[in-house]
Amino acid sequence: MNAFIDDKHLCSWAGLTPRCKESAGKKQSVRIIKAGQYIKPLLVECALNAIKDKSCPYIKARYESIKRRRGHKKAIIAIARLLLTCTYHILNDKVPFDSNRFDELLNKKIKKHHKSVKNTEDMISYLTKLGYNITLQNN
Repeated sequence: MNAFIDDKHLCSWAGLTPRCKESAGKKQSVRIIKAGQYIKPLLVECALNAIKDKSCPYIKARYESIKRRRGHKKAIIAIARLLLTCTYHILNDKVPFDSNRFDELLNKKIKKHHKSVKNTEDMISYLTKLGYNITLQNN
């Protein structure tokens, strides 16, 4: 891993980064580069299998998030880059893979997008502020 300055250089070498082609204010194609003709297909296959694996839900959630905005192919390339970045840090830092870290990242992302409501009174006050009339019923 000493051949690469950081994970971004490794991803660029593997062909998983978009080109930055701009001249005179005109942007040209930003497709991924043609480098990495052996490692890129391998990483894409790994990404396709990683999104089907249930042991690490963060990768699947990340894929679904990107797929909604960008489409299947770009999402797979993004997951392949994620896997290569993880591999770089595992080999460079000499630490074992920890899927719990991905789960923590997923939980942080979910908490960031959803307002945390602590109890029933908070829910009622929140919905009342939105203009709903709430009545509680005990069953």
